[in-house]
Amino acid sequence: MAQEKICIVEDDKDIAELVAFNLKREGYSITVIDSGEKAIGWITESFPALVLLDLMLPGVDGLEVCRKLKQNEKTRVIPIIMLTAKSEDSDIIAGLELGADDYVTKPFSPRILVARVRAVLRRKTSKNPGTTSEKISIHKIQINVPRHEVKCSDKPIDLSATEFGILLLLAENPGLVFSRRKIIASVKGDDYPVTDRAVDVQILGLRKKLDDCGGAIETIRGYGYRLKDSEL
Repeated sequence: MAQEKICIVEDDKDIAELVAFNLKREGYSITVIDSGEKAIGWITESFPALVLLDLMLPGVDGLEVCRKLKQNEKTRVIPIIMLTAKSEDSDIIAGLELGADDYVTKPFSPRILVARVRAVLRRKTSKNPGTTSEKISIHKIQINVPRHEVKCSDKPIDLSATEFGILLLLAENPGLVFSRRKIIASVKGDDYPVTDRAVDVQILGLRKKLDDCGGAIETIRGYGYRLKDSEL
C-alpha cells in the first residue's frame, strides 16, 4: 500500500522537523515547504492527501494559501489542518470559514497532532453517500439511527428531531468543526430561517439531556461546534 503524502507548510525549521519526524514514524510520506508561494505550486501538481499549514508564513500567508487551494477546483478537496501560534479566535475562524478542516495551536503535543491527522484522513476516506452506520457508539453515546434512539451510558435519552439530527451530524464526523450555519443547513436545509442563537439553544438543550456525555460536544468560540474525536 502506497504511503499517504502529507505536505507540511512551515517556515520554522525546528517545528517542521518535529512534525515531519512524528508523521514519518507513523508511516506517512512527508514533504516540507517553507513558503506559501512554493506550497501552492507543489500542492497543485502533487496533490497530497493532507496539508498541515502554518498561518504565519512570510510573503503569502497561510490564510491566503488556504483561500487559493479551496478556490481551485482541483485542490479544494484536499484536507487542511492549520498550525498556528496565534490564540485569537478571529484567525481560527477565518481559516475555518475558508474551508480548513481543523486546527492545532502551538505549542502542541505530537500525539494530539498525529491523532488529528488520522481523524481528518479517516473522514476523507469514509465520505461516501449512503454509508451511514445503523448504530454509532462514541463517548458512551449510543445512537440507533433507524430507530432514532439515543442512549448515554445505556440510559435512554429523549431528543427532539432537531436535537437528534444535530447529534447524528456531529457523531458521524467526530473531530470535524461545523459552523452554526452548516449545522442548521445539514439538519433543516439551506433555506431554513434560523438565528445563530437558536442553534446555541439547541446545543445547550442537547448537552443538558446528554448529561455526563454532553461534555463531548465542544464549542469553537465565535464559530460553531464539534464532537471530540474518539482518539483525542
